[in-house]
Amino acid sequence: QVQLVESGGGLVQPGGSLTLSCAASGFSFSTFWMYWIRQAPGEGLEQVAAITTGGDNTNYAASVKGRFIISRDDANNMLYLQMNSLKPEDTGLYICARGSPTGWGYRGRGTQVTVSS
Repeated sequence: QVQLVESGGGLVQPGGSLTLSCAASGFSFSTFWMYWIRQAPGEGLEQVAAITTGGDNTNYAASVKGRFIISRDDANNMLYLQMNSLKPEDTGLYICARGSPTGWGYRGRGTQVTVSS
């Protein structure tokens, strides 16, 4: 069955970096757009970054542009999010999502990122 398993979250100080990973299985990973979305405490879901098939194009939320980098490794069915210059407002549950005709489709359970001194 379809599985998306995120890892790499944790506690980091402001200005620090983290790299999140998402291991995909149970579907043809290379044929799907992929997304990182996040949910801050008490807030709704926010799309952080998107990557097209083949990784040719990427898109970022204005709040993370220039600090985060989304990438994919189709040979190993992996999605990544490199996060630099982290801010307290980046705190949240980071979720890996598969694309669908209407946007986000199947999602993983997420990995928690906390930015605090």
